Amino acid sequence: MNILLVGATGYLGSYIAKALLQQNHRVRVVVRNAKKLIQCGINPSETIQAQVTEPTSIAGCCESIDIVISTLGITRQKDGLTYMDVDYQANMNILFEAQKSGVKKFIYVSALNGNHLKHLKIFAAKEKFVEKLQQSTLAYCIVRPNGFFSDMAELFNMAKKGRVYLFGDGYLTANPIHGEDLAKVCVDAIDNDEREIIVGGPEILTQNDMALAAFDALGEPPAITYIPDWIRIIVCRLVRLFSGSRFYGPIEFFLTVMGMDMVAPLSGTYTLKDYYITLNNKRD
Repeated sequence: MNILLVGATGYLGSYIAKALLQQNHRVRVVVRNAKKLIQCGINPSETIQAQVTEPTSIAGCCESIDIVISTLGITRQKDGLTYMDVDYQANMNILFEAQKSGVKKFIYVSALNGNHLKHLKIFAAKEKFVEKLQQSTLAYCIVRPNGFFSDMAELFNMAKKGRVYLFGDGYLTANPIHGEDLAKVCVDAIDNDEREIIVGGPEILTQNDMALAAFDALGEPPAITYIPDWIRIIVCRLVRLFSGSRFYGPIEFFLTVMGMDMVAPLSGTYTLKDYYITLNNKRD
C-alpha cells in the first residue's frame, strides 16, 4: 500500500515509519529536514523535503497515495509559527492535497481529551482540524493517545536532580504509552473501520507511582515534595494573563493535565519503569 507519512522525524512519527517499512508498505514522507531521517534510522521509499505550512511546496504530495497518516504538530511554538499555523493550517494543507488526489483514508493523531479541552491553545488548533477532517469527503480515523513516555521524561529528569515535585497528593492517575506501542495502533488503523481510537499504555499509574519508578530506575531513594494544588491553579492563570501564547501554551497544557486523571483503554507492552531504565542506561 502507498502511504504518505507526515511528521516522520518526530517521536511518534519515527516509530510509525519503521513499523510501516517493516510491513513492506511503500512509504513517502514529508519532512522539513531530510537529514533527520538518517538520525532517526529511517530509509523511506520516497522523501519530499518541504515546508508543510507553505501549500505550494507540497503540491502533488498525495498523488498515487492510498493512506495519509499525520502526526504533525508542535509541542513548543518556535520559528515564529503558532499552533494554528502547524496543528491546524499545515494539516489542512495536507488534507486539501489528499482530497484532490483521491486518497482513501486520512489517519490523524490528536490527543486524549483534546475534544474536551479546546480552551487550551494546543488543543484548540488540533480539534479545529479534527472537525474539518470529519466534515471532509474522506474516510478517516482520529487516534487519541494518552501522554507519551517521552513526556514522562520530565519526572525522570527531576528525579535525576534528586527530588520530584508533584501537585496535590500525587494520587491522580494516567497510563502513558510508548511510541512503539502507539505506532502499532496507528498502523493497524489502516485496515479497520474505527473513526476514533482512544488508547493508553498497559499500566494505570498514580503520579506517585511514576515518580517512584524514576527513582527506582536510578537506584536512588525517593524524595518527593508535594505542592498545594491551589498553587498550580494560580500559576496557570498568571502565566496565561501575563505571557504570550508561545510561552504559556506548553505550560498551560502541562499544568492542566497534571491536575486531572488521564486514563485511556489499556494497550501495549512497554512499561514506564523499563523506559526509565533505558534513559538511565543512556547516561552510562
